[in-house]
Amino acid sequence: MNRGNVAQSKRKLKVAIIGSGNIGTDLLIKVLRSPHLECGAFIGRNLSSAGMLKALSLGVPVTAEGIDYIINNPDCCDLVFDATSAKSHIEHAPIFKKLNKRAIDMTPAKIGLMSVPSVNMADCLNEFNVNMVTCGGQASIPVAYAIGQTQFEVDYIEVVSSISSRSAGPATRQNLDEYIKTTEDGIKEFSGAARTKAILNLNPAEPCVDMQTTIFAKVANPDIPKLTERLSLLVENIRKYVPGYEIILGPIVENGRIVVMVRVRGLGDYLPAYAGNLDIINCAAIAMAEEYASATPNTKSKGH
Repeated sequence: MNRGNVAQSKRKLKVAIIGSGNIGTDLLIKVLRSPHLECGAFIGRNLSSAGMLKALSLGVPVTAEGIDYIINNPDCCDLVFDATSAKSHIEHAPIFKKLNKRAIDMTPAKIGLMSVPSVNMADCLNEFNVNMVTCGGQASIPVAYAIGQTQFEVDYIEVVSSISSRSAGPATRQNLDEYIKTTEDGIKEFSGAARTKAILNLNPAEPCVDMQTTIFAKVANPDIPKLTERLSLLVENIRKYVPGYEIILGPIVENGRIVVMVRVRGLGDYLPAYAGNLDIINCAAIAMAEEYASATPNTKSKGH
């Protein structure tokens, strides 16, 4: 275990991050900036990877022992951000539960309750494993939820997300099937739509494109004023933790469908600002973790 000079604070919730790719490394920078969180371990498989080297440069405790490090050093954290893969989280989840560690799942494994802070944060506070759905899910589900809350007979919702190819690491590419299924399930659960479809485009364009998500909804009788009012409140809430989130088109009705287009610009913590897909899911996860910290004065997790 290589340790840096990171100050420990009893007032902060101690977290570990497992997975040293783009998502995990960006999460680390956000954790270090948080007044409510501290990093007890940054966990990967290769000490010479870009994420590990970044963590070392920030003076963070790092290890290449994987999940075994948490098993052998349970005091390293009270909460774990799992930024590995859907397959790995399925293996990790029962271990976190046995160790009485809260888990925020950054993968599309969808084991725990799906968490979209602007919509259902309060419902997640008593859960010990929450799933952050996907980047596309975090961008689109608030809109889908607003559609479900304001429209009658939501027959179909389709979500098309486009992200820069450079922002999609190996785990994201390996999880594409799970990404599609989990995003579709999340849209259906939060909107009540009878049918859903999710599409993800990895755009290789140079210069890199911002994350953009378009939501199409087929409803019986579109009520645009009511939807517009609900969306304005949701966007205000989202921007409290994702400042770069904005609706750039709509809601409008085109060819009998409601259309809303969202763009997300990142904070540029690890990858440049075009990687809004990192920010939309990571900022949501940080917001969830900070809420746990605020709700748990002694920062210790308690079992069911």
